Amino acid sequence: MQRRVLGLVTAAMVVAGAAGCGSSDSGSGTASTAGGGRTTRVTVGIIPIIDVAPLYLGQKKGFFTDRGIELRTVTAQGGAAIIPGVVSGQFQFGFSNTTSLMIAQTKGVPVKSVVNGAASNGKVGADVTGVLVRKDSSVKSAKDLAGRTVAVNTLQNIGSTTVRESVRKAGGDPSKVKFVEIPFDQMPAALDGGRVDAAWMGDPAKSLAEQQGARIVASPFAETDPKLTVATYFTSTRITRDNPELVQKFTAAMTESLEYASAHPDEARQILTTYTKIGTDLLDTLTLPAWPAEVDTASLEKLAALGERDGLFGDKKPDIQALFQ
Repeated sequence: MQRRVLGLVTAAMVVAGAAGCGSSDSGSGTASTAGGGRTTRVTVGIIPIIDVAPLYLGQKKGFFTDRGIELRTVTAQGGAAIIPGVVSGQFQFGFSNTTSLMIAQTKGVPVKSVVNGAASNGKVGADVTGVLVRKDSSVKSAKDLAGRTVAVNTLQNIGSTTVRESVRKAGGDPSKVKFVEIPFDQMPAALDGGRVDAAWMGDPAKSLAEQQGARIVASPFAETDPKLTVATYFTSTRITRDNPELVQKFTAAMTESLEYASAHPDEARQILTTYTKIGTDLLDTLTLPAWPAEVDTASLEKLAALGERDGLFGDKKPDIQALFQ
């Protein structure tokens, strides 16, 4: 759910050009020898949200060091920083929602997904994101969102596309939904104060809004596809070409991390306190995403078709196989 992704293209091209003037091994990780073994320092650009819990859990469990990776995470504001940061070599890997990666690919940004990140848990009414309204709102279902103002964290991205699909499936007119851009952490106050009729949000904002009495009227991810691949970890096509061994090791470590987090949800919840501002009082109420090891190609094809319908990709069409396989 990255912010300002539509503005990343020019920046990505600029930093990519600058990267071409650097050293030949820029962006491939920094090798060093420690304790008799060779390790590679790898920087990953992330957003501090629930979805990346497996990365931190895997780091704690040693899944990366077992493969000679010294992992460093750098927090970024969103895809507008992460995607060009990966292309320039500032980060070797990054985390992004899948619509953002599709937009980048159709704009010619050289990125490649390498391993799954997060998916819908498939539970309508209890998914990782939801559209919430005030408890006294006349909105009873997604159909009623037509003609209303709905907050999303980024315009023309995965949020608005999937919200429109929820409205469409409920029998409403998605073209009549008015979207406004508001950061997730400001959505509960905006909703409670009447600045918007509804807000599409994930935790911890979703749980905070529910504590204020808000109720869920749509679950856009689950309603779009119960197995929707929401986000993945990615790298530059240059690194996949020049350092395939590093990509293979990172992918293996991340896969083990996803599998461990899926099998140990309590540990995944607890790790959130180490990199977010989520308090322990909210841990038990937070809705976790699904963390399958593999992307769901069918769901990505569906998401791409919705993005095309909404005009996210201009006159080009995402190549799902090239980007995610």
